[in-house]
Amino acid sequence: MIYFDNSATTAPSAAARAAALGALDGFGNPSSLHALGYAAEKKLTESRAHVMSALAAKSGKLIFTASGSEANNLAIIGSANAKTRRTANRILTTDCEHPSVENTVAELAKQGFEVVKIPTKGGALDMSALDAALDKPVFLASFMLVNNETGSVFDCAAAFSKIKAKYPDAICHTDAVQGFLKVKFSPVSLKADMITVSGHKIHAIKGVGALWVSDAIIKAKKLVPTVHGGGQEDGYRSGTENTVGIAAFGAAAEEGARGFASDIAYINGLRDYAIEKLCGAEVKLNLPIKAAPHVLSVTLPHIKSETMLHFLSSKGICVSSGSACSSHSAKTSSSLVSFGLAPKEADCTIRVSFCRYNTKEEIDALADAINEGLKNLVRIR
Repeated sequence: MIYFDNSATTAPSAAARAAALGALDGFGNPSSLHALGYAAEKKLTESRAHVMSALAAKSGKLIFTASGSEANNLAIIGSANAKTRRTANRILTTDCEHPSVENTVAELAKQGFEVVKIPTKGGALDMSALDAALDKPVFLASFMLVNNETGSVFDCAAAFSKIKAKYPDAICHTDAVQGFLKVKFSPVSLKADMITVSGHKIHAIKGVGALWVSDAIIKAKKLVPTVHGGGQEDGYRSGTENTVGIAAFGAAAEEGARGFASDIAYINGLRDYAIEKLCGAEVKLNLPIKAAPHVLSVTLPHIKSETMLHFLSSKGICVSSGSACSSHSAKTSSSLVSFGLAPKEADCTIRVSFCRYNTKEEIDALADAINEGLKNLVRIR
């Protein structure tokens, strides 16, 4: 099996597997006041430190959640519900967010919040549109760092700087799930108040995400919990912590941070090689102005993406027809349309996503299979 769907999920690394198995053996509840509980709490603290270090976060709080989607909900709903601290009603976001942001701000719109979407044609934030959106006070800005379907890297630092310059009380959040350990950033460099990350995108296991929150947000009480119960995670996310997933997350983060430079150089090389191999094919490559190294969007000539996906799968090659989180939806990809593709083109687009375990030989096999599919698959008009 050749796996090129790393933006959907990654294979757990040996280090993450070992950490998860170790946590299974040390099965105590981190809140229990006995030896097994203390051991679990120690592992929790250690893993939190590893993720914080990988984020280059020298301060602030890291709140573990069950997923990146939950972390996004905590950031957005949790800040919206801190009503006594809210002084504005406008939310800024992009027109190509992950469903966990897009649908969450849509729910807030139903409650009376004003949502303004900043265009991202070509894979860049429209700064003129952002300037125009600053004509009224802003409560929250939630801009993804890296788009999960096109690999576009958005200049969140410049956007957040503009927003903060005019409205210092505005909260700036970024969904960095696709950017974590793929592009270099820190809370300081992004000018971010909250950052969402996820374990299974960096070779940990599914079922764990995290929200980094700045000290300023904590001190001003601008975030309240969305999950209530026993008060775990300092009261911000109740529920017994997933120590197995968190241990794997910490190990993967430590490993990823240590090998970041070499991994990214290698993955960049894979993407460049794939572009070279596919340039001669009858396809269109959707290349953003600034791209993350691990994602390549490919539009086929009048062949439905699902048709090519199943053809490649029959050859033992895994790719995606878009966001895995939207795979059950019949809607055309908003990310691809926002990028500039026509709806018909978007429906004929596949996503190839790389990791450090892929090889050039696998890309050769992918290019050969795509070319075979282009010759033999039925085209639509």
